[in-house]
Formats: sequence, structure tokens, C-alpha cells
Amino acid sequence: MIAEQTLTEQYLRVRAHSEAICRGLETEDYVVQPIADVSPPKWHLGHTTWFWETFVLQPNAPGYRIFHEDFSYVFNSYYETVGKRVLRTDRGNLSRPTVTGVYTYRAYVDEHMSRFLDTDDLSPDLYAIIQLGLNHEQQHQELLITDIKYSLGHNPLLPSIEMPINYPPPSKAAEKKHIGTSALPAQNGRGATGESKGITISEGIYAIGHPHTNQAIDSFYFDNEISRHKVYLNETTLASSLTTNAEYLAFIEAGGYQNFRHWLSDGWAWVKANHIQAPLYWHNIDGEWWNYTFEGLVPIALDEPVCHVSQYEADAYARWRGQRLPTEFEWEAAADQLNWGTRWEWTNSAYLPYPGFITAEGAVGEYNGKFMSGQIVLRGASVATPEGHSRPTYRNFFQPDKRWQFTGIRLAK
Repeated sequence: MIAEQTLTEQYLRVRAHSEAICRGLETEDYVVQPIADVSPPKWHLGHTTWFWETFVLQPNAPGYRIFHEDFSYVFNSYYETVGKRVLRTDRGNLSRPTVTGVYTYRAYVDEHMSRFLDTDDLSPDLYAIIQLGLNHEQQHQELLITDIKYSLGHNPLLPSIEMPINYPPPSKAAEKKHIGTSALPAQNGRGATGESKGITISEGIYAIGHPHTNQAIDSFYFDNEISRHKVYLNETTLASSLTTNAEYLAFIEAGGYQNFRHWLSDGWAWVKANHIQAPLYWHNIDGEWWNYTFEGLVPIALDEPVCHVSQYEADAYARWRGQRLPTEFEWEAAADQLNWGTRWEWTNSAYLPYPGFITAEGAVGEYNGKFMSGQIVLRGASVATPEGHSRPTYRNFFQPDKRWQFTGIRLAK
């Protein structure tokens, strides 16, 4: 967030960015849901609006009238406290409300929120809810981008679209020629195409987690980032740069997806069951490697960080290199020395509560704590992360097979 702005200005800025992400969509693009993990853009726009109506306006704005009585059922995501909801797998069946209706809903709520923020003296608890709402919408902005990419990336036409993110263009080297399966030099069993310099953290005790001295809008934190606590770490060296497409392609060329020895048992079962042969959006066409981006189908840029890999793939690649993924604590201890922010970086840490974690009462308590099982922590940010939304203590999390986010690999040893 930008501290110099008023709360109303911050609210309107965040809301405008959600709609800017969707500016290049056609009406049909707003509704499709190719897999359960991907929600239609129309649903994201409605759900983030429902959040403001449900948690701010209804309980706090005198005389507020809900926009439509069915919208809580349609746009609730996973809040059991709030009531019944449409199943996640059925979000793509929502031809109604219409796209126009959802934008009308957004305008209605924005008008009432602007009045409320301009005139109301906010209590600390309500101020915290509004901060949560702003960051909640920013999370959905990243999901909007990744969900749109998945839908268009699985459209047989592989269309291009303008997207307001810092998405790197294809490299000049990749533009000059296609990347074939013989484009890389032969590798040894460790698969290095060039070692990056490392960042070493010394053996010792480190403080982990957000210090949470206050909840000012420019120092927001989620509840899963606290309480700050101490951990003991052995000396560890993390790669100073992320694994590149060239380095990962060497893993593919060496038969990485055919050799069970590199894979965790669940990962190997996932590879075989889903016939995985490369990162998401990679296409081998007549022996040449291509990658779907928002610019359409382009030759793979060898020098860019590999993207859209699962934790299973990241772990297998690290084992092939004779290294490993860092723990989330090692990553945070080294964060000030790392160049992070273009890819969410997989760790080998399970997503679990920090010591002293307390689940908040009511629906807010369902935000993070209920997902602390079967998920892996990612650290950093990506090119799709809204400006100012991440920080070194931020704990993203997904199941190890997920790869539609902008995920990448940093090695450790």
C-alpha cells in the first residue's frame, strides 16, 4: 500500500486494478472454468466485492441494503461461518449473474464504501478488517492473472492478451531462433549449465516471522506470519539466482521425467498419472520448445527463470542437481541478500502454524489457519503480485502438485 494516500484512495486504487486486469477480456472469457483450481474472472470480481459488503458494509454502515439477496450464496468462497455457497467446481456454471450485473454490483458497493470510508471514524478492529480486505483483493488480483492465463493457455487458439503486469518479453536470443531439443550442450549427471554464486547464511539462531509492532496500512501482515520466534539453522548456501529455463531444459534432456530416482513417491505417482513431461505451458512442437505467455506462443527464453513448476518438479530438479530446496526459515534468513520477486519460490517446508498461533474468532479466523494441512510454503513474490503486497515474512502456500501460479526454483545446499 502507499501510505501517503487516504484510506479511500487506497481502496479505490486497489479496486481499479482488479478491473484493469480484466480489461482485455471478451465477455465469454469471464465465465470459463477449465479446472476446479481456476475460478472464472467474473467470480473473482464478484467475490472480492462480496467481501466488502459482507464484512464491512452490512455490519457497520447504518441503513445499508444488500445489492442482491442471492449474491452471498453465489460469491462466498469457503467461509462456513457466513453460510451456504456454490461449490467451487460449479463456479463456471454461473451464467447468471451476468458480467454486466457483476460490474454493476462492484459500482454499487464502491459507492457505499467510498461514503463509509470518508465519513466513519474507524475503530482499530474495523481498520484491521479493511486492511485485510485490501490485501484479500490483491491476492485475488494475482489469482485473476493466473486463472486467466490458464484458461487462455488451454484455449486451442492460444490467444494473446494485454495484461498489466511486469511480464518479461521473450529474450532476443529466443526471438532469433527456435529452441530445439538439441539446443543445449551435453550435461553431466548433475546437470549444471553454469553455477550461480551462492548466498551463505551462517550457523546460528535467527528470528523468524513478522515483528507485528503495529497494524499500520504500510506494514500489514497476515496472521500466519506471526508470532515472531527463534529457529536454529545450520550453515546453508542458497543460490543467488533462480533456476533458468536453460538449466531446467537440461534436466528434461537428461531424462528427468523418466527416472523415478529423482522423485518423491507422491511426485513420481503424479508424473505418471498425469503424463507430465515439462513445466506447464511448455510445448514441444516438431522438436522445438515453445512456451505460452500473454504474448501468445513464443520460443522459450533460455535465460529467464523457469516458471509454472510444481513443488514435485522443483524437488526432483534439485535432487538431480545434487542439491535441495531451502526451508522457509533459511529463505527468510537470507531474504535481504536475495534478488527475489519474479517467481514464487518453492521451499521444502510444510505450511504449519508458528508457535503461539491463535485462530481468530468468526469468519476472519477461516482465512489462513484452516489450510494448515497438506500444503507447502512458497516465499517471495512473482511478476503477477501487486506492487507492495509481499514482504520477506509473507507465507504463500499451495499443495505440492499445483503449478498454475508463477512458481520457480531456488536451490540450496
